[in-house]
Amino acid sequence: MARHKLTDSKIRTLTVAGIYGDGDGLYLRVQPTGRRSWVFIWKRFGARREIGLGSYDAGTRRVTLATARAKADEAREIVGAGGDPKTDMAERKAAVAVVTFGKVADEYIETMKSKWRGRATLAGWQRFATSYANSIRKIPVDKLTTEDVVRVLRPLWHEKIETATKVRERMKIVLDHAKARGLRSGDNPAEWRGHLDQILPTHSKLSRGHHAAMPYSDVAAFLVSLRAIGGVGAKALEFTILTAVRSGEARGATWAEIDLEAKVWTIPPERMKSEKEHRVPLSDRAVTILREMEAVAVNALVFPGQRDKRPLSDMTLSKALETAGAGEYTVHGFRSSFRDWAAEETNFQREVAEAALSHAVGDAVERAYRRGDALEKRRRLMAAWASYCATVRPANVVAIARAS
Repeated sequence: MARHKLTDSKIRTLTVAGIYGDGDGLYLRVQPTGRRSWVFIWKRFGARREIGLGSYDAGTRRVTLATARAKADEAREIVGAGGDPKTDMAERKAAVAVVTFGKVADEYIETMKSKWRGRATLAGWQRFATSYANSIRKIPVDKLTTEDVVRVLRPLWHEKIETATKVRERMKIVLDHAKARGLRSGDNPAEWRGHLDQILPTHSKLSRGHHAAMPYSDVAAFLVSLRAIGGVGAKALEFTILTAVRSGEARGATWAEIDLEAKVWTIPPERMKSEKEHRVPLSDRAVTILREMEAVAVNALVFPGQRDKRPLSDMTLSKALETAGAGEYTVHGFRSSFRDWAAEETNFQREVAEAALSHAVGDAVERAYRRGDALEKRRRLMAAWASYCATVRPANVVAIARAS
């Protein structure tokens, strides 16, 4: 198609409103007011498309005939490559406001805060966005890399293990949120499984306060030693581990709370730290333990103590832990082992894992939990945990020998 049909002298004579072609998609539009401006017109999927290239008339942003032709050449090249000049031209890209990680994090918090119960969750997210992630706040969210993520995590990874875990999870959530909004594409650089687990060492031991936690990779080997001990204390400890509940919740379990047919254990509010009813889906191994205890039941308690109608003491479970060769850990720490396993070895949603621990996870998840669909999600999670706990890995065989 012929080009360069217009000249500056000819343009100055154009006074009649209309559109005048320079060739191959470049046009000068003359308005009834006499104002003149450049447009580029092309067809995409059979539809007419148009983009303005600027005003020809005098001014600080005047686009000359030569400049308009240069812009048209860029637009033609983009169209030829299958792109869209409206988004792909250099000046259009430069005009788009940069969306930073900090901006997306702040917007996520603003969007979700009404669904978070209590001030602690909101405060934790705000601390994450303004403090822990401060070094990456100004990075465009679509440019954030694995190196950026690791730079945030490395100073925390060994000294503040729990904090590091939460910071990584929150970075992943913000980046997933950005991707859902079309602000970035590709893999999530904060993903643990198959990505960061190849860069950062897995936490070998997590200590929350005084609750030393066994590495989840050692739990299966430990359970072999625990079963070899036998006794009510050992069974109660294994049941506690498989259900990820608190020690007191397991030791105080009654047969009235157990539905073996439905494989559900319903802990009443008065026995929960949260003071809310908590339903626990029971894995096949957990049910087997209950069947064994049912066969020797002497009262309403699932795990009766030596005193009449009194539950096992906390020391009984600790003694079983020590006898099985893991006295440096705590019973409560197995909740941390479970949580680490869920975060690092599975694709289950964070909210599902938190609900399994009866943690407050916000109004939206709580509503789903009450409807019962979260129970089925947690049933799959707890079945996967039981399966993991039943599979002794070759690297852990030595742990069995050491414990025995």
